[in-house]
Formats: sequence, structure tokens, C-alpha cells
Amino acid sequence: MILHNARALATSGVRCPIVYAGNRAAADEAASLLAASTLITTDNVMPEFNVLDVEPARAAIRSVFIDRIVHAKGIDRASAEFDRVLMPTPAAVMEGARLIADGCASAGGLGELMVIDPGGATTDVHSVASGEPLTPGAIPRGLPEPRVKRSVEGDLGMRHNAATIVDAAGPDTIARDAGLPPQRIAPLIDRYTRDVEHLPGNADEHALDQALARAAVRIAVARHCGHVETVYTVNGPAAVQQGKDLSALKTVIGTGGALAHSPDPRAVLRMALADPAAPQSLRPRAPRLLVDRDYLLYACGLLSAVEPEAALELVLKHLKEAPNERPLIA
Repeated sequence: MILHNARALATSGVRCPIVYAGNRAAADEAASLLAASTLITTDNVMPEFNVLDVEPARAAIRSVFIDRIVHAKGIDRASAEFDRVLMPTPAAVMEGARLIADGCASAGGLGELMVIDPGGATTDVHSVASGEPLTPGAIPRGLPEPRVKRSVEGDLGMRHNAATIVDAAGPDTIARDAGLPPQRIAPLIDRYTRDVEHLPGNADEHALDQALARAAVRIAVARHCGHVETVYTVNGPAAVQQGKDLSALKTVIGTGGALAHSPDPRAVLRMALADPAAPQSLRPRAPRLLVDRDYLLYACGLLSAVEPEAALELVLKHLKEAPNERPLIA
């Protein structure tokens, strides 16, 4: 399969860095097939059957990002002035989530949690949790899920993909949630599509932004979380779980501009919660809802690489209850 994919990439005309994280026995042939591309070879993502090891591949992707993509923005030149860590923002948010969940040597964290980041181009969901089945007798199906997981929904960006959010949620649903006439939605979305830097400037646009954020969070979290279904076997019905069971998470954190500047971040974050209308979805049932109002989580993830104690203290101090803006620690 991996050689089939290598051949498909080799004949596709795509010329971009390619990370090979597969079977060592096929690595040389894959490298020969992909000789025209920049190939980065790293450890197998599945070194043993049903055992995942994604960190080497994640590190390789991060290296590609730093070495290739940031060149377009001049960050490689700026990096000459740095003596510490350079990290892409999504990776920094993930490290921040890991720090908040696990804590550091001198202080404990908050335990298993989820971080939701609705942005202009994507809506990202991070979870730090084992996701083991909690439904009595449930049988896990599929590959094991990583404890630290990020899903990036490229069709749920608040600006670049605003029209796609409307399509996914339904125009009537968006209009009803925003409290706007259905015919008002299309002109507003068209404006966002033509100017992805546009910020809401009136009551209608603020209402639409809130509705888009709620829809993006609801859909993205549903995709990130696992689900359980009943299958019928020769021994009778059985519960089968696909993906992570995040129903018992105690904390959900919202970050990013759409939440940091939302007039009602709690209403947005509540869309991440379990819905009686979708009982198969293993979304959080009754977590604490926190907001990164000062948009510091990514910075604390970056800082954690060199000063984890200071990073943890800073991020916990600035996380606020939604909507009550009370610090977690003095």
C-alpha cells in the first residue's frame, strides 16, 4: 500500500516535501520512486501491530514547516535573532494543551481535557485523553487513538470557509441561530468571502459570527470525538466504539479570536457538549468551560519548551470561566 501511494505521488506532478513514516523494508524503494521530491524518512507510525508512535512523524512535519514554509514569511531570517524555540502555532497550542493537562515537575495540571480553536482558515480541536471505552462492554474498533490528538477541519474556517460552514450546518439553521432573516445570510457570507480580513462591524455581522462559531465548534468536535454504535452478532447485540470516548472530560478550553472576542463564549463552547439528539456521539457531557480570553495558550505552549513552570502558572492564571472572568489562581 505504501509503495502504491509513493507511485501515485511520483506520477502526480506534485512537488513538495514528503514524509515517509512507514515500513523500513519499503523505504529504499519508496525513496527511489520519490527521487524527484524532497523526502524525509522517519520512524514507522505503527512500529508494532495496533501500536501507534506518531511523535517522530509529527517532529518531521514540524521540521518541514520550519525549514520550508516559514521561509516565505521571512521567519527563517528572523530565527537568526532567536536563541530558543521556534514552533508553528498549531504545534504550540498542542503543547499548551499537553502542559495544562499534565502539569510539570513542580505543579499538577487539570487532567484530561479538550482545547477548541476556531480560526479564520480552520477549526482545530485538541484532546489530551486516553479515550478508552467508558460504555460498559464496549469493544474498541479501528486503530488506537493517540492520547494527544489534534484534528484540523479545513472546511470550517470562520472566513476562508464561511460559506462551507453555512452549507454544512444549513442556511436556515445559521439564520435561526443568528436571529437573522434567511435572505440576509448570503450577502453577509459573500462579503466575508471577498474580504477574509473583514471584522464584524454591525449587529448583524456580530450575530452571524456567533452563529458561524457555534456551528464550526459543533461540527468539528463531533468529528474529533468517537462514537459508539450497536452491532448485532451471533451472540446478540454488542456495543462497538470507534474513536475516542471523551464523554467524561472535566475541562473544555476555548482559544482563538472567535472565542477570545466573542460576546458569549459560553454559548459557543456549549456546542462541544453531548447532545441528546445524537446519543451515539461521545462528546463531553458536563465539563468545566474555560476561555483563553487573552489568547496566551499558544505562547505558553512555546514557553513550556524552556520554562514549563512559568508557562503553566501563566496559562492557569489567565484562563477564565466562561462567561465569568475569574482567574483560576491568584
